[in-house]
Amino acid sequence: MNETLSSSGETVKQTLTKRYQRVREMTLWLCKPLLIEDYGLQAEAAVSPPKWHLAHTTWFFETFVLKKYDTKYSVYHPEFEFLFNSYYQGVGPQYLRPNRGLLSRPTLEQVEEYRQIVDESMLRLLENCDASEISALVELGINHEQQHQELLLTDIKYSFSFNPLFPVYADFPLASKYESVPSLRWQAFEQSLFRQGFSGQGFHFDNETPAHEVVVQPFQMANRLITNQEFLLFIEDGGYSNPLLWLSDGWQVVQQYNWSAPLYWRCIDGQWFEYTLHGLSALIDELPVTHVSYYEADAFARWAGKMLPTEAQWEFAQFTVKNRQHHLLLHTAEPVFHPQAANLSDSLSQLLGSCWEWTHSAYLPYPGYRPLPGAVGEYNGKFMCNQMVLKGGSCVTPRDHIRTSYRNFFYPKDRWQFSGIRLVE
Repeated sequence: MNETLSSSGETVKQTLTKRYQRVREMTLWLCKPLLIEDYGLQAEAAVSPPKWHLAHTTWFFETFVLKKYDTKYSVYHPEFEFLFNSYYQGVGPQYLRPNRGLLSRPTLEQVEEYRQIVDESMLRLLENCDASEISALVELGINHEQQHQELLLTDIKYSFSFNPLFPVYADFPLASKYESVPSLRWQAFEQSLFRQGFSGQGFHFDNETPAHEVVVQPFQMANRLITNQEFLLFIEDGGYSNPLLWLSDGWQVVQQYNWSAPLYWRCIDGQWFEYTLHGLSALIDELPVTHVSYYEADAFARWAGKMLPTEAQWEFAQFTVKNRQHHLLLHTAEPVFHPQAANLSDSLSQLLGSCWEWTHSAYLPYPGYRPLPGAVGEYNGKFMCNQMVLKGGSCVTPRDHIRTSYRNFFYPKDRWQFSGIRLVE
């Protein structure tokens, strides 16, 4: 068949094949700093071991693409469908999530062989099939893997943090000098009729649709994220001990887990430190505060006399403001403040790629939402309950995986993700 050429002159099949290979190779590259002992770490049920991530992302392509479209493909191991199925009830039962760290077998070597065999089969399929039949599923699998690349880093950071040796994932140096961040200023937005959600060409998850019109009331948004120094003021003012600042559920969580600071902060001999993927370092005042829960973000906003943005406010601001700063710094795997933003007193910075920004919006379906058919429809829709939306991507989100309409979602108490705070009034 004659395939349509992309703007680069490649066929759709060639572009998809290159993208598949690049993303699969990136996952392995992210694992290079790990030692063999690290691949089975699972500090708690919410995170998964690196070896499981490697296997599960491979399982996705085997289950949803190869088993359906390659009649010559032989399943690598009959038990892998059970071991590495995450939550797809339409596929079958799953191995208990809290026990993933107990899977010393299959070995890492077997999992790597599994990836290699599936990759070889996928490349043959992409070469010989009608790309129009499988491109949507392959692209979904690619984006699914990119999500797990981010999870791999957040999960290993969380598991490493329990080690009193404060292991170093990678020795990429953090910037040694930070220019002063700009003063907190407010960008005003007038009442507008705004089309929210994904529209146009390109990949998107089903939960980003359908695009629909919403009325955004007048508001002002902070020009940047809240910093470590500003959050420290909240702590020093007794923020974690004042029940009047907290939602009822949030106060219960604070008491239950004895929270007194963001997840990776450590107070040692009266000095604050922060555990990072580069090890333990002195707290850097200018960096955006990260690894805070929705409850903490909401309490800080209440303490500051402000609010968190709604999902619509955040998306509208991102579409509207020019000269916004993007901070996509996967190579550092920690958020930084871009010095060039210091002169942008009339604009917004750090909207994309610094840390996921909590919004005031519950994760619910858009009007007219329909999940994808079949088991892949379980990807997003069935989680639309009791979770909050985050926007903007983080420093560990792959560069080409972030878009304005992206809807990340976590439970209000979750804070192992790179999640931060932006205020509105």
